[in-house]
Parts: sequence; structure tokens; C-alpha cells
Amino acid sequence: MKRTLYYLWVVLLPFFSAFGQNEARFQKATEAYNKGNYEAAIAQYDSIIKTGQHSAALYFNMGNCHYKLDRIGPSIYYFEKALLLSPNDQEIRNNLGFAQNMRLDAIEEMPKTAMSRLWESVVLALTFDQWAYMAVFMIFLFVLCFVIYYMLNLAIRKRWAFLLAFTALFVGIFSLTMAYMAEKDFQADSPAIIFDREISVNAEPNERSETVFALHEGTKVNVIASLDAWHKIQIADGQTGWIPAESIRLIKDF
Repeated sequence: MKRTLYYLWVVLLPFFSAFGQNEARFQKATEAYNKGNYEAAIAQYDSIIKTGQHSAALYFNMGNCHYKLDRIGPSIYYFEKALLLSPNDQEIRNNLGFAQNMRLDAIEEMPKTAMSRLWESVVLALTFDQWAYMAVFMIFLFVLCFVIYYMLNLAIRKRWAFLLAFTALFVGIFSLTMAYMAEKDFQADSPAIIFDREISVNAEPNERSETVFALHEGTKVNVIASLDAWHKIQIADGQTGWIPAESIRLIKDF
């Protein structure tokens, strides 16, 4: 038993140590931010990210730091990452909107049908992880209610337990379906943010190709193909073209 506890402690010690260090770094970053030392705050937040920790709060704070330094691309990039992890956070949406107002590009999005907007609002209401957690909880609740159903004697209570069990089952199946659809939607696109002040979008993946249009820092694009050091991107209005891979940062690069 002692040997088991020893090995368990050896395994968990690095985890708790890293967690404690990240807590200290986060506190230092907050103090630096409150003093207006945004570069120091960014350095502390970045050191946390390099340990593999990801959270909406972490990326939100990074976005705020870059916004204070008038860095359009990085601020939008980190706000978008925060929103990806917490899609219903209104504060993140508000700050993202402020940063987007600083962009030079005003691109009209392709219109969506009312059904498409409704579907997206339901599927993307939670992340696929959150839908999955809800599904697991509901299946557990279904089993619990079903066990209670067989233990009860009164008919009225048995009916309520039976009703709650199958309600939980229905919600669990629905949540599992939404988790699958949300994960499928997550994998379907590869959004990115332009980091260059201005970049020419070419018709082909080479520098000699014709320029079809130009984009500026902070514009959101979707990567639909890659070839060597080039990415083929599509913007909100449906136009496509090729840009150097180094000119953008992928949002889903967790």
C-alpha cells in the first residue's frame, strides 16, 4: 500500500508543481497588467500556454494585453481562441467586437438561411466537450432513475421515476448527437487570422502569380488547402486565393 501511494505521489507531483507554477505566473501577469506593463503580462501568459494549459480566461487576457498595445491581429486572434473555448461569454464577444472595429477590411458575409442560423445557434451553443459531458451526465441520470423506478412501490412515484428516466435518456441522446455535430463542425473548417499589416492574395501558390485581392491585419479567413509554404484561403464573401503560410495564425492550433 505504501509503495502504491509512493508511486502515485511520484506521478502526481509534477502535475501539482506545474499547476502551482502556472497559478503564480497568472498572478504575476495580472499584477503586470494592472500596472500597465502589458509586455510583461504577455510574457507570463505565454509561458503558461507553453506548458500546454489552455483556457478562455487565459486567451481573453492575452487578447486584452495586445488590444492595449494596438496590435489588431494578435488581439483578435486571442479573443477568437477564447470564444472558441467559451462560445457564450458575452464579455469575450464584446471585446472581440471592439478589436474587429480596428480592422481595415470590411467583408460582407455570404447570406445564410434562417434554418442554417437556427441550426448553428443550437449546435454551437456549447462546445463539443460540453455537449459530451452533458450526455454522460444524462445517461448516468437515466440509469439512476431506472434503478429508483424498480425500488419504488407506489405507482405514482414509479411513473415519475419512469418519466424522468426516459426524459434523461432523450436529453442524453440529443446531447450526444449535438456533441457529434459540434465536433464535426469544429473539424470542418480551419479559421485563421491575418498577422501581416497587408498581404497580397494570389491566384496561385507562388510569388509570380497574379494578385486577386489584398487583405489586412486582423481579418479572419478560412484555410481550405495547403501546398508547401502556401495556404489557400477563403474569406467571408466566398473569394479564394493563396497566401504565404507565415502570414496567418491558425485559431485551432491547440
